[in-house]
Amino acid sequence: MRATEIVSQWEGSKGRWQAFHHDEKSELDADNWGVMAVIEVQNLVVEYRRLFRPPLRAVDELTFEVREGEIVGFLGVNGAGKTSTIKVLMGFQPPTSGVVRLFGQSATDARARQQVGFLPETALYSPYLTPYETLRLYGELHGLKGRRLTVQIEVLLDMVGLTEKAHTLNKHLSKGMLQRVGIAQALLGDPQLLILDEVSSGLDPLGKRELRDLLRAQQQRGATIFFSSHELAEVATICDRILIIHQGRLIAEQRVSELAPQVPSLEDYFIRTVQQGRDALIQEAVA
Repeated sequence: MRATEIVSQWEGSKGRWQAFHHDEKSELDADNWGVMAVIEVQNLVVEYRRLFRPPLRAVDELTFEVREGEIVGFLGVNGAGKTSTIKVLMGFQPPTSGVVRLFGQSATDARARQQVGFLPETALYSPYLTPYETLRLYGELHGLKGRRLTVQIEVLLDMVGLTEKAHTLNKHLSKGMLQRVGIAQALLGDPQLLILDEVSSGLDPLGKRELRDLLRAQQQRGATIFFSSHELAEVATICDRILIIHQGRLIAEQRVSELAPQVPSLEDYFIRTVQQGRDALIQEAVA
């Protein structure tokens, strides 16, 4: 993938994708994002049953929203509840209680996910398919076919830097290359919402730089992006807003542009915020 060349429109009803150069972070006015909340989460609770023990509460009365056109980073330490929340958004895990909507529809309704591109924390693809075959399979599951699908596959493989590996079996690809396959898969069908779990996992520094350009290009074409990551430097560079959760609760919500002048780094802010959140929860438990 060329870091400064990103394709922004599919061939077909929306015309052939056009390349553009994006050097600066898009500056979007929050007031111009539109009234629609693409993701709405209200008082979400997710519990997992345990044998002979009380249920494990992974998400605890979580409330937030993501507005149209935003790039939002979803942050937390391991076990904070990020993946459980994302599973509910994608309809993989039923909520114990609470309301979750995508595009104004219940996340349990498959129609709400038709415009969603998803990358799981661990993407498993058949080792006996190639990247090209993998994308064709997923594209057909999306209902894509013919010339439109072929063009999307070729463009996406170029975007993620896998054109030369397009016909190499997945079992011969590195972890970083398989992550690139997953990113391309998430972009099939020109989704209006991208939900990405640990999107930069396995990527080398060049891959991370290219990923930033790719996500900015998706925002430029109008997509909304919600992703979890432990790469806080990446988050600080690309996100409009961050949400921090701890033990399933939202403990901070900040606009990155407002936060930057106030703290030495996002890492410092994250560590301090999580520690304060942990202390507050301990005091609450003791009380």
